[in-house]
Formats: sequence, C-alpha cells, structure tokens
Amino acid sequence: MVEACNSLDIDKARSSRVSSYVCFVWNSDMRLGSLVPNFWAETTMGPIKFHEWLGQSWCVLFSHPADFTPVCTTELGRIAQEANEFFRRGVKLLGHSCDSLQQHKKWLDDIRSYFRNIPLEFPYPIISDESRELAVRLDMLDDENRWDPVVASTIRALYIIGPDFKVKLSMFYPNSTGRNVHEILRVIDSLQLTERLRVVTPADWTMGKEVMVVPEVEEEDLPKLFPRGVEKVRMPSGIAYVRTTRDYGHASECWDGAII
Repeated sequence: MVEACNSLDIDKARSSRVSSYVCFVWNSDMRLGSLVPNFWAETTMGPIKFHEWLGQSWCVLFSHPADFTPVCTTELGRIAQEANEFFRRGVKLLGHSCDSLQQHKKWLDDIRSYFRNIPLEFPYPIISDESRELAVRLDMLDDENRWDPVVASTIRALYIIGPDFKVKLSMFYPNSTGRNVHEILRVIDSLQLTERLRVVTPADWTMGKEVMVVPEVEEEDLPKLFPRGVEKVRMPSGIAYVRTTRDYGHASECWDGAII
C-alpha cells in the first residue's frame, strides 16, 4: 500500500531536519516489477516528491555511499557529460549520496573541475540522505547496518524506473568498479524498445542490430507485426524458437527528441 506525500508530510520532514522522508507503507522490496514509493527528498535542485517529479518519464536513480569518493566522482561526471543522451530518450537522472546538501555542492565544484565540459548548471539533481534512511527504504542497505561504515560503502545501486513507477532493471556495483555509461544507455534502449514491440534483445545487442521475436507471437501475426520480414533460425532440437528481425525502425518513436 503506497500513500502519496502531501504538504503535511513535507512540513514534518523539514521540521524534523531530515534530508529525506518516505511517506508510505512499504516493505523495502526493489525487485524487478516492484513499485517505487512516492518519497520526498531534498536535492541540489530543491525538494522533490518522486512521483510528481518523474511524471511520465523514465528515470535512472543511482546511489553513492558518500561525497568526495574517486570512482563516484567519475560516474557523476560521465553521466553529466552524456545527460542529453538520456534526456532525448525521455529519461530523467537522479543521483543519491549519503551526505549533506552543503557537501554535495562542494563536490559538484570538484566534478566540474575534473570534467571541464560539464555545464555550470549541473544537469540533474542529487539527493541528500545523511541519515541513510532512503538508502534503507530503497533496498540498498539493511537497517541494522545503517551506521556500519564498511557495510554502508556498498550503497552502490542503480535502478532504472519506468513511467509506471516500477523497477525495470537494477544493477549493484562494488565501490572499486565504475559504472559504464554506454551500458546504461544500451539497456535503456532495450527496455524501451521491448516495451513498445513484441521483441527481446540478445546478448551484446545495440540499436540497429537484429532483435528476436518473442516466442508467444503466432506465425500468422508475423507479416503484420514485421512486414519487412523475419528470419527463422533452424536449431538441432527442431524447435522454432529463434526468430530474428531488423524490422523495428518504427520504434524510434521511443525517442521523441524532447529535452526534459
């Protein structure tokens, strides 16, 4: 049961001097298909209520255990450099780090210094979560380990969330290994394409390469769905479950060119 935030909730959060406030009844389950609650949080671009902020967009929400960490600095900078690639796909960006807004703003100066071509106005907000309450609620950390500095260093989740507020993909990285921004964009392309068409994307797929028709599509429906043709791959088993096509150019409507 998810309860929406309201003005009283935000007043309560501000009066209690917390940086984020989760106003819902929720079991901290962020598995694929789980509904992300309508949390309130302070960010470097002002307070947000998640559902209202997201609107009809997609979202990449990615977390960091603390500010002024080397790997996280490169990730925030690289995602900022590629921000327009996310925006043109209808994707909003939302960083999360377990430090204060004041620290965030100092950290952003460092990131701009390290990546010279980032705009002066940083292109996306970063949540302040000093209490790690939101990290716990978003299934990045167990409550009993909230103040353990070693365990808290594992707050390295990345969630891709759809316009229906549901988790579409999750990835967890150790703090020794930086995220690959092109891989994030690749999986967004796959998620958006496969939501529009009855296809799946194979290993190492990128936009323009062959996709595979889902097994549930009947043979008689193939000409209507894929008029430019489908190749049926023969397998030793004799089961015709691998059918490929490049007929998905019309799915470019996933990218409407709008800048968020």
